[in-house]
Amino acid sequence: MQPIRFLIVPIFLFFTLSVSAQPGLDEFEKVTKEVNDWYFSFSDLALVIGAVCGLLGGLRVYNNWQSGKHHIDAQVMGWFFSCLFLSLVGAALKALYGVH
Repeated sequence: MQPIRFLIVPIFLFFTLSVSAQPGLDEFEKVTKEVNDWYFSFSDLALVIGAVCGLLGGLRVYNNWQSGKHHIDAQVMGWFFSCLFLSLVGAALKALYGVH
């Protein structure tokens, strides 16, 4: 019976120490604030990239149209939907992470 006690006590101590090492509410609030800060920075960056790509795409399509190339509908749709995708990804991530 004595050898079993010597095995059980260290096991209970190990589990007690691992449970007490879990993060608390302060750490969760700190991480939530950090995620919110990073999210808004990346959200603004995605919108800026979308705006720049939209402008460059518009100039490219306009240049092709003025040079007489036909069938630019695929280019227009490609650039439009890429900008739309960047805008919708921001909204989807906002809903996914619950950022207000």
